[in-house]
Parts: sequence; structure tokens; C-alpha cells
Amino acid sequence: MKTFFTYIASLFISASLFAEISSTEKNALIKLNKATKGSQWINKWDLKSPVSTWYGLEIQNDRVISIKLVNNNLAGQLPSELGDLSSLQVLNLFRNNIFGALPTSIGNLKNLTKLNIAFNQISGALPESLGNATQLKSIEMHMNRLTGQLPVAVGNLINLETLSLFNNEIEGQIPSSYYKLKSLKVLLLNSNKLTGKLEKEVSNLSSLETLSLFENKMDGQVPFDLEKLGKLKEMNISYNMFNGLVSKNLSKLDTLNMTMVNKQGVATTLKVSIDKNSAFAADE
Repeated sequence: MKTFFTYIASLFISASLFAEISSTEKNALIKLNKATKGSQWINKWDLKSPVSTWYGLEIQNDRVISIKLVNNNLAGQLPSELGDLSSLQVLNLFRNNIFGALPTSIGNLKNLTKLNIAFNQISGALPESLGNATQLKSIEMHMNRLTGQLPVAVGNLINLETLSLFNNEIEGQIPSSYYKLKSLKVLLLNSNKLTGKLEKEVSNLSSLETLSLFENKMDGQVPFDLEKLGKLKEMNISYNMFNGLVSKNLSKLDTLNMTMVNKQGVATTLKVSIDKNSAFAADE
């Protein structure tokens, strides 16, 4: 009897190991492999072997739920077929040589919670369709070549906790929709070409712990409302063109002591108000 149960268990394990994903999902993986020169990857896929044996994949219930190909020498443009991996929860392609625009089909990934394509050569603007991937908790696209403006639709991602887009060439203003991201904990937009004001609605980001906007071209008064962010632990808004007074509490938070660049290109320091309660006095 014991032998019989052992035999049955081995059948289940074998069936699980070699379970086959759909032809649509397999095609999407093959497209990814070929589009990014899979023959030159560090950890290669044997396309003749079962998909369950391919490096960096996690499969659950015959669906691909995770792709982790970190620092694996992927070189090429991401195919639109990535959007066919409808159960994908994690896409981590950190530190490779991926270039070209992020495919708009990325918005089809309704179960995606983590997107990390940082330290690549992605160019063009982030697609508005990114706002359709409504389960996203983390977007990390820093250290790329992104241009254009921030997609307004990202403000629809109510579960978003991390938005890291630093060291790109993104232009324009921070969309007002971003001030509604109440789950956001980390906002890193430094070292871009952002302009416009930091609106007082920033105080709506009640979960924010880290704010980095340094080395942009933003201007106007630094909103005293920043001081209302009770969970804010670290802030850097230096090397912009902000002006006016700031409170002592805000100046202590800024890691570069509120150093700004004026219209003449000269580095100056924002004046600190002697009234430590100025953030609240500003509302009166």
C-alpha cells in the first residue's frame, strides 16, 4: 500500500514538473528570448526543454507568474507579446542592455505587482497604458533614457507604493493625479528635466516616507504643506529653482540643505523661517 501511494505521489510531482503553459504564453516567452538575443544570455533557455526548466521563471497553475532575469545580458527591444502573459505578477529585468520603448501592451498585465527594468537603455515616453496595470505596487525604471512627460494615468494606480524614475530625461510637470496616490511610500524623480511647481496637494500623500526631486528645473514656493507628511523620513528637493521661505523642520529633512540654483545658475540656500510652526500658519 505504501508503495502504491509513493507511486501516485510521484505521478503528481512529475505532472507538476512538466505541466505545459498555453501556446500563447510560450510564444510570448520565445519572442522575449529571441528579441533580446537569448543565445547570448548568461543563463540561457533551452527552448527544446520544458518551460518549467527555463531559468528565471516561476510557473503556477500552468501560468507564468514571475520572470526574473536580472543582470543576464538581455540585449534588444521588449516584444509586444509580453502583454500576453496575463497572469504575470513580477517582471524583473534589472541591469541588462534592453533598449527602445516600453511596449504599450504592458498595460494588459492586470496582475502585475512589480515592474523593474532599471539600469537599462529604455527610451521614449512611458506609455499611458501603464495606468491599466492596476495591481502595480512598484515601478522601477530609473537609470534609463526615458523622455517625454510623466503619464497621467499612473495616478490611477491606487496600490502603488514605489515610483522610481530617477536619472532619466523626463520633462514637464508632475501630474495632479499623482497627488492622489495615498499608498505611495517612495517617490524618486530626481535627475530629470521636470518643471513647474510642487503643489500643496503633496500633503495628500499620507504614506510618503521618501521624496526625491533634486536636480530638476522645478520652481515656485516650497509648499509648507510638506510638513504635514507625518511619515516623511527623507527628502531631497535641492538643485531646483524653488524660492521663498521654508520651515526649520523641512530644512532638516533635506539632505542637501535646500541648495537651489537661481536664474543666473548660481547655487543659493533657501531662507529658513524663524517660525517653526509656519507650515500651519500658512493655512490660516
